[in-house]
Amino acid sequence: MKLYNTLSRQIEVFAPLEPPLVKLYACGITAYDFTHLGHLRKYTMDDVLVRTLRHSGFEVKFVRNVTDVGHLVSDADTGEDKLEKGAKKYGSSVWEIAQKFEDYFHYSMDLMNAVRPNITSRATEHVPGQLAMVKKLEQKGFTYVIEGDGVYFDTSKLKDYGKLARLDIEGLKEGARVETVKGKRQPTDFAVWKFERPGEKREMVWESPWHPRSFPGWHIECSAISMEHLGEQLDIHTGGVDHIPVHHTNEIAQSEAVTGKKPFVRFWIHHNFLMVEGQKMSKSLGNVYTIDDLIKKDYDPMAFRLLLLGAHYRSELNFTWENMEGTQVAWERLIDKVQTFLAQKDQAGEPTETQLMLEEQYRRRFFDQIENDLKTPSALAVLWELVDSEQLTIAQRYHLLLEFDEVLGLGLAKIEPVEELAVPAKIQNLLQQRQQARTDQDWAEADRLREQIEQLDWQVIDEASSQRVKKIN
Repeated sequence: MKLYNTLSRQIEVFAPLEPPLVKLYACGITAYDFTHLGHLRKYTMDDVLVRTLRHSGFEVKFVRNVTDVGHLVSDADTGEDKLEKGAKKYGSSVWEIAQKFEDYFHYSMDLMNAVRPNITSRATEHVPGQLAMVKKLEQKGFTYVIEGDGVYFDTSKLKDYGKLARLDIEGLKEGARVETVKGKRQPTDFAVWKFERPGEKREMVWESPWHPRSFPGWHIECSAISMEHLGEQLDIHTGGVDHIPVHHTNEIAQSEAVTGKKPFVRFWIHHNFLMVEGQKMSKSLGNVYTIDDLIKKDYDPMAFRLLLLGAHYRSELNFTWENMEGTQVAWERLIDKVQTFLAQKDQAGEPTETQLMLEEQYRRRFFDQIENDLKTPSALAVLWELVDSEQLTIAQRYHLLLEFDEVLGLGLAKIEPVEELAVPAKIQNLLQQRQQARTDQDWAEADRLREQIEQLDWQVIDEASSQRVKKIN
């Protein structure tokens, strides 16, 4: 099993600290608005990672948080808390908003056929642990207080601060990274605990040694939650590429400061963006779509999952309605193939020795790609080759597809066979004519006959050297 590690900028052989146990933490959603397709890409590819690790024989303890407090709209520790902002937008309490959008996230991921984590942790349920961590940082001399604002981590106390993002600290001191908060010692310093401002009247506040009405910073949440459930060192931590320069950089700083420089995470896995029609998702552009938007247009969530699998997780993926339509067609073709295999898999005899060897070659080729930094596009190419192969028995092809799907997560095992209808003599006659046209390479006549058959409510499905039909609707 090999994975690209953002920390080293290299693909490395993966081995957990306590084999076969893999301690994996994923940054979860901030539950202030609807889960969109960009979120679904990141969490679906997390799902592929977890499935692949488990298929490879690892025992994965998968923890994911839900940020329901403390995530400010700016990386500079300024602006509103996103939950408070969401509550105003939707006219509900912060607690109601957090529950509503956490539920929508789980609903969306269930439709995407994603395996739920072993533990899902809300930030608000781990405030004592976060507070304890900030106190430890204070005891070790890593923090200072800005009156009326919050408790800040002093990044100058760590010589290797910024190692994940390879930050130019000297350059950042000139104010290039983020706008400054009055009282910050360095531009890279960040809040680990925040104070309610006069007149703010936040719904979510807790008493702390520094202020009677205060709340945790966003970064401290992930460190405290992951350490509580997985210990001081994680095998894998996932997130979006946008988390590298600030959120994950700060997680490393505060975590290693608390534990005394023990490496916090061994493998950092970062997912790239989902673009929409070549642009970033933005409410102002009206291109922020949810899974319900797909369903309203009659697209299957599994077709969207197939679209996601067609791009490597470290590459940008451009979503368009045109490529969604193409993937829906491909998904329906895959369903049709599985249904055909289901209907015929018990008819063939035992595979030959040559077929068994070829089956193993397909298996190895597929998992060689998946286990090499989750190369899903190459793995899918093997899957489509298998689907069309006539060298294996139908039973072999069907069972290999199900094995491949243990990591792809398309739910192929849930597909049920359809009752085969008798093909009328008229349709059979047209099919024979079309087969002759294909043999003669008279493609215009073949297309004309296809249209004639489809006007009679039968769909033509071309195989490598044959054709068949199924009733439309």
